[in-house]
Amino acid sequence: MILAGDIGGTNARLAYFQPQNGHLRLVSEQTFPSREHSELGEIVSQFVDASGTRPEAACFGIAGPVRNGRVETSNLPWVIEQSRLAKQIHLPATMLINDLEASAWGIGALENSDLVPLNRVSGPTIGNQGVIAPGTGLGEAGLFWDGKRHHVFACEGGHTDFGPQGDLQIELVRFLHARFGHVSYERVLSGPGLVNVYEFLRDTGCEKESAEFAAALKKGDPAAVISRAALDGGNPLAEKALDLWIEVYGAEAANLALKVMATGGLFLAGGISPKILAKLKGPVFMKSFVEKGRLRPLLEAIPVQVVINEKAGLLGAARCASVRGKN
Repeated sequence: MILAGDIGGTNARLAYFQPQNGHLRLVSEQTFPSREHSELGEIVSQFVDASGTRPEAACFGIAGPVRNGRVETSNLPWVIEQSRLAKQIHLPATMLINDLEASAWGIGALENSDLVPLNRVSGPTIGNQGVIAPGTGLGEAGLFWDGKRHHVFACEGGHTDFGPQGDLQIELVRFLHARFGHVSYERVLSGPGLVNVYEFLRDTGCEKESAEFAAALKKGDPAAVISRAALDGGNPLAEKALDLWIEVYGAEAANLALKVMATGGLFLAGGISPKILAKLKGPVFMKSFVEKGRLRPLLEAIPVQVVINEKAGLLGAARCASVRGKN
């Protein structure tokens, strides 16, 4: 039995998988609110003890840079150590990998029904691949193609400097710099980032915010409230915020595709992308994606797909444990 985890700033998802005829069968799964727990070991011990089953291998995808078996989580006050976690769940060893590394491991196990294409590409699509995932933060990863198979690698591209396009985005950078100092892509392309974009447009007088909507923002998750209002229509400020957010998303997705030469495909993962699929299928995202001057033809030849299987990260962590455990 393989224990897999997809550990984000909002939710920690744990599952047992059983290897079966070259595939991984999901046995059981549970989601925990991350911020209601003091550490990952507390969550994992609770899940394992309740199941009554001890895993043979374990791998956890963590939102944050993993170095030497240790990670200080980007959006949680946790420090996770591989050796300590293994002792807590009584395993000789366990693996910690970046959460987008886990998502990238999951790409190879997805079915066609798990993916929604945003463009149509003719001809062969062989080569490196890229994965980008806005959620509580912004994760990115790559898959290097060696001619026979893909090799996953993690990165922290979401924390690179935000490069604005046009006057409005330049004003957005100034607004965010006054608030945060350094302005990364994650300050825009995340759930909190959508709120930042909305507040920028509101505070600079782009559109007026109604008292009713201001109250709704205080009651619920503001990013979810804004995105729902934008998708439903009737709220010009929320719609403009999401459209601007998607413009930046398309540009940064193309940046990643160029940096890793993702001729084998670019995948939009994470918790936000499936929820705003209707908007991503519109003209704004792909228009922004291909607008890279002389490299436009290259980007037009890259297939872009949205991952709608919310278990991709869990599946990837299990797949990583299964493959690396044999080596």
